[in-house]
Amino acid sequence: MMGQQPIIQTIDVRKIYGMGEISVAALDGVSIIIEGGEFVAIMGPSGSGKSTLMNILGCLDRPTDGRYILDSLDVSEMDRVQLAHIRNNRIGFIFQSYNLLSRTSALKNVMVPLLYSRNNKRSAEERAVVAREVLEAVGLGNRLNHQPQELSGGEQQRVAIARALVNNPLLILADEPTGNLDTRSGDEIMELLHELHQNGRTIVMVTHDPEIAAHTQRTIHLRDGQIERVVQNGSGPTAKENQGVRHESH
Repeated sequence: MMGQQPIIQTIDVRKIYGMGEISVAALDGVSIIIEGGEFVAIMGPSGSGKSTLMNILGCLDRPTDGRYILDSLDVSEMDRVQLAHIRNNRIGFIFQSYNLLSRTSALKNVMVPLLYSRNNKRSAEERAVVAREVLEAVGLGNRLNHQPQELSGGEQQRVAIARALVNNPLLILADEPTGNLDTRSGDEIMELLHELHQNGRTIVMVTHDPEIAAHTQRTIHLRDGQIERVVQNGSGPTAKENQGVRHESH
């Protein structure tokens, strides 16, 4: 069920690289709203600005102009320390290349975000219990002590999803989560993301694959740093066409 308060709101966000005549607008006035409990895809050709937008939504970068409101917090002007705190406690990341620590067990990989949580007072034993529960929830209860090289691609991505979930984040950002997987493994990962969405998670996913994007409720298409169009996909409960998107011409 979609919430009353938007989780994400960007207001006329611009991101400029370079200076003067050689400056490039990676994002040029992007305004979107994503409600709590939505599953949204972001698509666009190379250079469209989708990776830049994902970095801003994930508090990995700041906009040059405009505002980014995350769960009622204006994070646009936060410093690096504040952004790091937001990333660790409010956002769960899923990457195409998994980004797992090699020669480290699945259990310890999932425990990593707990080590950096400012609000976490758990002991090592308590952290292990939490990590084990999340791994069991994604179907890896029998792989706790396996290192990444001992796991299939699909299993590695499940570890990454468990790591994204372990701090119970407000928002899950998935960057090409099936990009390194075969069709069967990719389908299994999308089924898992559907389960998370059905349980109330807010998920924003970048993908280049229209079939993967069709799993979501709506797809925001970017081109040349602006919103080109928004497509309702009919996956799960949806709002009216273009709900939650404000696109002004520039």
